[in-house]
Amino acid sequence: MTKDAQPVHALLVVDAQSAFVSGEGAVPGAARLLTHIDELISGARAAGALVVHLQNDGPPGADDEPGTPGWELHLPVRPGPAEVVVRKTEDDGFYETRLQDLLSRSGVRALVVCGVMSEMCVSATARTALELGYRVVLPHDAHATYDIPPAAGISGPVPAAMVARTAEWALGDGIEIVAHAGDVDFTVPAPRPGR
Repeated sequence: MTKDAQPVHALLVVDAQSAFVSGEGAVPGAARLLTHIDELISGARAAGALVVHLQNDGPPGADDEPGTPGWELHLPVRPGPAEVVVRKTEDDGFYETRLQDLLSRSGVRALVVCGVMSEMCVSATARTALELGYRVVLPHDAHATYDIPPAAGISGPVPAAMVARTAEWALGDGIEIVAHAGDVDFTVPAPRPGR
């Protein structure tokens, strides 16, 4: 786990949708999680960095089915050139979306990922970002997931905090993990030579 990360150019807020961060279906520690995500959003906005809200379109009957209350983004979005919503249908926020084009056009080379679920959409999106050559920062206190229920003959329940930490570890040495959202600084990317 690194102490201090160099500034990043963009923030990816993964699936901070009402079904997952509010009410009876919220991930454990949702109120704290939202505070840390909001801190990241505020920092990115203040610096003029790109903020991308990923919004999952779940299948019919799912808690995040489009148009349902659970599908709605829980934190307010300020739409504009530096703040956009990208809808997705898979765990990986890059899969068949405009995310990579958006980051490329904005000159982003370093980004921070936060949101839910640690071992699913957060992990899949961070992993693809790494594969695409982005520098990726993951604040430990700004992603979360659910407890894994017991499985007969396999294991007892696995607490959400352990699942989240394992998800971080599984991303390997390429990921930059910082302890707190407050450890992240944002900046606008410098123009590349020849542009």
